[in-house]
Amino acid sequence: MENPESYPQLLSLAVHEVRTPASVVGGYLRMLQRDTDSTLSDRQRKMIEEAEKSCARLFDIVAELSDLAKLDAGDVKFARQPTDVFTLVAEVAGLVHEAKDRDVRFEARGQADGATMSGDTTRLRSAFDAIFRAILREKPGQCTVVAERRIEKIDGRSFAIVIVADESSVQAAYDREPGPFDEKRGGMGLALPLARRVIAGHGGRVWAPAPIGEPQEPGNSWNNDALARGSAIICLPITEPSR
Repeated sequence: MENPESYPQLLSLAVHEVRTPASVVGGYLRMLQRDTDSTLSDRQRKMIEEAEKSCARLFDIVAELSDLAKLDAGDVKFARQPTDVFTLVAEVAGLVHEAKDRDVRFEARGQADGATMSGDTTRLRSAFDAIFRAILREKPGQCTVVAERRIEKIDGRSFAIVIVADESSVQAAYDREPGPFDEKRGGMGLALPLARRVIAGHGGRVWAPAPIGEPQEPGNSWNNDALARGSAIICLPITEPSR
């Protein structure tokens, strides 16, 4: 039986092994761009620029892998500062423009504040940003997506609930049975697995409406259900809401 403790160590080793050659490649690309002894054609310069962009993206993924390994190993200490979840949601929502080119509007609605918790504002901000962008990327055309904020009592404790869905589907998304949130979305890197871990590290969870019907292939049920694929619910424990 495999030792589960070796998983974070394996990730850390992978980070080290990938980072070293990537650093060499990036260094040589920068040297080529600054080399004044030879003249590059426009085509060659364009190729080098694109290669450097891809190398920078590789560095981003390596950094995300490193964060993932640290979170899973329990080596991350979250900052603990008073944070109003609802205010933070509105702030992040105002900065996300993932689908503006498709005329997809995104706005925060519902309770504006009063959902205070002790949390790591920087990491929570990144988690919200990743989840919001993932949902907006699913929208093919003109629509309005909202981050609906409300406070619910669950087993006698207060929770901040953020429902991210089409404005006409907010309650339907919340009422459906909870299902896993699909983290395997192209172009997102490891932002979504990191977001889930950050929210879990604050005692919360993120889920999607469970798909209706049987999936045609294992793991592909979201592709057949627009509500399941295009919605997310975030739940975080808070202190007693302010009156």
